[in-house]
Amino acid sequence: MSQIKILLFSALSVISLICDAQTTITLPTPTVNGTVRAKYEYEPQIDKGRFEVRNARLSVTGKIIPIISYKAEIDLSDEGKIKMLDAYVRVKPDWWAVTMGQMRVPFTIDAHRSPHQQYFANRSFIAKQVGNVRDVGLAASISPIKSLPWVIEGGIFNGSGLTDQKDYWTNKYNFSFKTQATLAQHYTIELSCQKIRPEDVSIMMWDIGAYYQDSRWHVEAEYLRKNYFKGAFPSVNAVDAFAAYRIPIKEVLSGLSVLARYDFMSDHSDGTKNTDGLLYTNDPKRQRITGGLTLHFGSSSLHADIRINYEKYFYRQGIDPGISNHDKIVVELMCRF
Repeated sequence: MSQIKILLFSALSVISLICDAQTTITLPTPTVNGTVRAKYEYEPQIDKGRFEVRNARLSVTGKIIPIISYKAEIDLSDEGKIKMLDAYVRVKPDWWAVTMGQMRVPFTIDAHRSPHQQYFANRSFIAKQVGNVRDVGLAASISPIKSLPWVIEGGIFNGSGLTDQKDYWTNKYNFSFKTQATLAQHYTIELSCQKIRPEDVSIMMWDIGAYYQDSRWHVEAEYLRKNYFKGAFPSVNAVDAFAAYRIPIKEVLSGLSVLARYDFMSDHSDGTKNTDGLLYTNDPKRQRITGGLTLHFGSSSLHADIRINYEKYFYRQGIDPGISNHDKIVVELMCRF
């Protein structure tokens, strides 16, 4: 009985100390951000249209102490599905950082952009089909040191993707590496590579890109090469090149952008096999030209864009593209809060 009294007294003492500490220590307040993208698309070739909520993302970020931060992000409507996206903890004492959890792997330029950072209503082929990877793992990065403009990132990952983690065990981890340098303030060059293994065929991807950016212009070009182990599928080439010119406006709008893009993708396999045990073409070879206008509202932290795009697709003869891959007119409203 005396031991029970001692334990109860100890527990009450600890609770009292915690309560006293909470009255004197102010915990950091998390930051909540969100992105909502709603759009209407019309395809003249089939004379049909649709409304869609493309994204409804919410993220919570914050710090436990100055060197330890966290992020949790969920999309309530990623093409109609609920997906857990980022969920990681980061330790950043100074010019270097280590991140563990679920994240977008460090690879490419365009695939790394969040929806509120995109220039066009629909992503490039590199960002959507060829180089779009999120995974669970450990990543490290080195930020620019004084006058050295280099950012270096790399990591190892399960290869399980976002939903297959509980019973996923492996001794063949995926990896990714990316380096990016900013030169003369306006020019950025990026080199990256990534190894993935969707099933039992390893895939190696290589990416090189560069862009110029000032207060009005953003001009960007990117090339991605995708090689399949032992020639299990022909190598894939993908290109994304675009230019955007922003005109400042002070009345109602904060700016107006005029944009044009060309992107290309050869026959592409995502690495999964058919019933015959072979890799197959998930996305047939295509080219696309996109032109558009974007109306900008608000500031950088709290803003909205109205994106108006026209997409013209080109396929080789005999290809019957999926119903969502025809020429289209897109009107999208994006809000970032």
